[in-house]
Amino acid sequence: MAEVLALVEARLRTALGEPDARASVTFLGTDRIEVLRFTDPGQEAGQETGQEAGRESGRDAGRTAGKGPGPGVVRYATLGMSASPMSDPTAALADPLKGPRAELVLTVRAGLADTDKVLRPLAVLAASPQVEGVVVAPGASLDVGEPLWPGAPFTSVLVAEPGGLVENLELDDPMEPVRFLPLLPMTGNEAAWKRVHGADALQEKWLSAGTDLRDPLRRSVPLD
Repeated sequence: MAEVLALVEARLRTALGEPDARASVTFLGTDRIEVLRFTDPGQEAGQETGQEAGRESGRDAGRTAGKGPGPGVVRYATLGMSASPMSDPTAALADPLKGPRAELVLTVRAGLADTDKVLRPLAVLAASPQVEGVVVAPGASLDVGEPLWPGAPFTSVLVAEPGGLVENLELDDPMEPVRFLPLLPMTGNEAAWKRVHGADALQEKWLSAGTDLRDPLRRSVPLD
């Protein structure tokens, strides 16, 4: 476990730079989950492009996350979720080596809200495979049941495709690679609409509307 997490942290540092803060949360009956904060001061006005922002996710909808110039961004990444593989809750016995491994990454614009309060909700989501026996995968919705940070219009996130901002981390066989899954905050209306129409349809809505998915105070995309 310690060796895997050391490799994961090294990959995060390579992709995102040095963390400027970290917090540790332990839930009863689970391993420790850490959340690392990486501050990116951003580029000068007019220099940030949609293609650059698209690195957040492997899908085209990720491009909308960085529409237009603005303040720098803050990235929060979990560390500890990948220590053990996620197992199918219907399996009779969990394999200690085989199974998907992941960490979560959330990016928001800096200075617009008290987003550091997201540390505990992120740790809750990262602990959900241990606590609830769920397998977190792209297209899934994750809900913490309360605002992600004070004043946030979001209680849930959409899990996006990996491989954009932080590349998958290959591990020795038979272990599967660690995937770094971007989280895209959803308003209540968006989460309800996604349950009916699916993740791809919601991401197309975001893309066609030019939604700034990094805005921590954004409103819901029109869903008519």
